Amino acid sequence: MSKLFIAGEVLHSAGSLEELKNVKGQKAVIVTGGSSMRKSGSLDKAVSYLKEAGIETEIFEGVEEDPSSATCMKGAEVMANFQPDWIIGLGGCSAIDAAKMMWVFYEHPDADFDAMTKPFSVPTLRNKAKFIAIPSTSGTGTETTGLAVITDREKGVKYPIVSYELTPDIAIVDGEICATMPANVTSNTGLDALTHCVEAYVSNIDDNYADALAKGGLEIVFDNLKEAVNNPTNIKARQNMHDASFMGGLAFNNAWLGIVHSLSHQVGALYGIPHGASNAIFLPNVIRYNAKVSNRFPDLAKVIGKETAEDLAVAVEGLRSEVNNIATIKEFGISQEDWEKNLDYIANNAFVDPCTGFNPRKPTVEELKDIYNACFHGDVVDF
Repeated sequence: MSKLFIAGEVLHSAGSLEELKNVKGQKAVIVTGGSSMRKSGSLDKAVSYLKEAGIETEIFEGVEEDPSSATCMKGAEVMANFQPDWIIGLGGCSAIDAAKMMWVFYEHPDADFDAMTKPFSVPTLRNKAKFIAIPSTSGTGTETTGLAVITDREKGVKYPIVSYELTPDIAIVDGEICATMPANVTSNTGLDALTHCVEAYVSNIDDNYADALAKGGLEIVFDNLKEAVNNPTNIKARQNMHDASFMGGLAFNNAWLGIVHSLSHQVGALYGIPHGASNAIFLPNVIRYNAKVSNRFPDLAKVIGKETAEDLAVAVEGLRSEVNNIATIKEFGISQEDWEKNLDYIANNAFVDPCTGFNPRKPTVEELKDIYNACFHGDVVDF
């Protein structure tokens, strides 16, 4: 039997943030990042709508990019003192992912983080609170996924915490919240959404629902990302990209991802490369690598008027260039010496990353190193 895992309630349209006034509850903790949600007015709006609903709020601000387990524990302490029945992640993926893990530690203070890095090891939630996700970026789809990516700063490793327990109860997909998103963030997150669609479609899990969502999301990204980057106040394009992000997230929540994400998790943790940017660098070569064993790529190519896996890889490279994204890892200022010093480490970590198990082609560590090196220099893989 197959089961479709999705956020319990999905509210999607420009202005849908206002639906917070209809939430039933007593207390809510809003978890957010730096100052963007406050500056844009979205945080104040959320607090005001919750007040109309009769809900008292506490705000946890300052979640960093690539949030750490230590940050998650601090947020859980705030929740333990406030005792909310709603937890709200408002902002980018980092804020929402951190809020998810704060939720875990709030309900299970003695939970073992290392144990939860094994897939589907998160204990049962919703004993104390439910979860609302309100994304401000259009890429990760975390508002409908059972996934939170948390970084261990000491080890320099990103851990995808995978459990359907983490799937939000309510997702508010409001394109107006994205209107102030900078062009580089729009570009990075949009290419992340594209990667989700591609990897979900070709994963080794066969799911008709995920396939339809992945195709639809991919088409929307190719049709709208450039416009969203160049004309940020175009709310229609913003909403379309927000919807595509959700669709990609819903697709991979049910079919999962592959080695593009395994590779990206490592360079993000070690070098701080933005996740969507590294995905966009790895994706074309991983398409070429996986096309040796998968006949699924031409289906995706046809969605954008192309024919072959190579056509799709070239189209991704073209879109990446059009939205001003970097084409090689070395352009992030990493020296050859530093790269070679860490190559074995990141390749081995990528090999054991949970996403690797869903890739259509089973890689060796040496093959992952070859892909890494090709993408470091800007070469094309052919094996």
